[in-house]
Amino acid sequence: MSKALLIAAILVTGLLAGCAHAPTSTAAAPALQMRVPVDYYRLANGLRVVLSPDASVPTVTVGVYYHIGFRIEPRDRTGFAHLFEHLMFQESVNLGKGEAERIVGGNGGLSNGSTRFDYTNFYQAVPSHVLEPVLFVEAERMRGLALSAASLQNQKDVVKNEVRVNVLNTPYGGFPWLDLPQVANTNWYNAHNFYGALEDIDAATLDDVRAFYDRYYVPANAVLVVAGDFDPATIRDSINRQFGALPARPEPARPDVAEPPQTAPRSAEHVDPLAPRPAIAWGYQLPPRGTPQWYAFGLINEMLLQGEDSRLHHRLVNERKYSDSVSGGINLLGNMFDYEGPAQWSVYLLHDAASTPQAISTDLEAVISELQRTLVPPAELHRARTKIRSGLYELAGSPTRFGLVDILACLALFDDDPARINSIESEFNKVTPELIRETARRYLVPSNRTTLMVVPGKPAAGDTP
Repeated sequence: MSKALLIAAILVTGLLAGCAHAPTSTAAAPALQMRVPVDYYRLANGLRVVLSPDASVPTVTVGVYYHIGFRIEPRDRTGFAHLFEHLMFQESVNLGKGEAERIVGGNGGLSNGSTRFDYTNFYQAVPSHVLEPVLFVEAERMRGLALSAASLQNQKDVVKNEVRVNVLNTPYGGFPWLDLPQVANTNWYNAHNFYGALEDIDAATLDDVRAFYDRYYVPANAVLVVAGDFDPATIRDSINRQFGALPARPEPARPDVAEPPQTAPRSAEHVDPLAPRPAIAWGYQLPPRGTPQWYAFGLINEMLLQGEDSRLHHRLVNERKYSDSVSGGINLLGNMFDYEGPAQWSVYLLHDAASTPQAISTDLEAVISELQRTLVPPAELHRARTKIRSGLYELAGSPTRFGLVDILACLALFDDDPARINSIESEFNKVTPELIRETARRYLVPSNRTTLMVVPGKPAAGDTP
């Protein structure tokens, strides 16, 4: 994943923390409810398909999401999910190097891909008349790659260089998105180096890569989303023409990524020789995805952390002046809907050397304590719902439709129910001040907290910068 994509993903975290607006009356709720058209089905080979027609803009967005990401790559294949994000842009059976980009970019379209915790995706936004060629491009990626020793070595070098540039040789390069999970979690799948150990990437052979492709890049392990201006009467025939003949192969079994409940505080200190200032991050294990407490946490995230009107910004930045900003959220590589396994709610900031981690942590706890002691005022809850609902509509309603495709794809991959996008608001509207207080008392406690501190200084003996 490129640094630009990582930054974009972090920025999106606050926007998609939750998706609801508290209605002023029961009668007003239906008028405010999101209504996204969803046609969901499977091909005979197991490929999930989500169609969402919208003729308001003469463009169409196509996304293919594979259920393989950082978290669920095999133990001896760290970095493979990210490596394949790159390899999938190389030659395929019927397309030479660069031809896919010429089909998209040459017709005024946009394309990219990314690797996240639980999926790898590829997506294009193109003028409507280019839909069929784009479907062909994505079917080609799924049909088979023309892998060679030369292309593999080239992309291994690209990935290793990306790791060096984005993480190893950059101040705060892995802080906290890469470093915090390795301290906070105990299950290897949630706690390994997601970018991949350089030695694992170096050791990858052509046979290793072919086996990985044959296992994970199969129709039954993917979802195709088409959103935008297309002909609903002919789209199924187009999809079947491009994808229907791909052979059915077994959907790979996913590992057990369950994370045991955290019962005691955890902490770690990382010396960063490139960091000009100290930094601190906290992570709290989140409620299980899709539960009422999880939706409550989406609102807690907004009230405590997102925006200059949030409680933590007011205390840590405005009052204490520890830093000029405080950041974080649910899932630093995306949003609260596009991950599947365990995750942390994180808060982080860079601070002056004169401000001790203990003092900053004390203020963090004081702000959290207020949420645990007293019920959230109706006006604050209303404001939080309005802000995150606005963010959801802005993303889902973008002319590129990338945000809409992302949510639909993840709801299909993780829940087998992309139509749930239309019930998101009602789930947030069910959250009461009492549930928010109960959730804060259960999850925002020291025993459920991991603290990671970055200290500027020389690396320890034996460390490789």
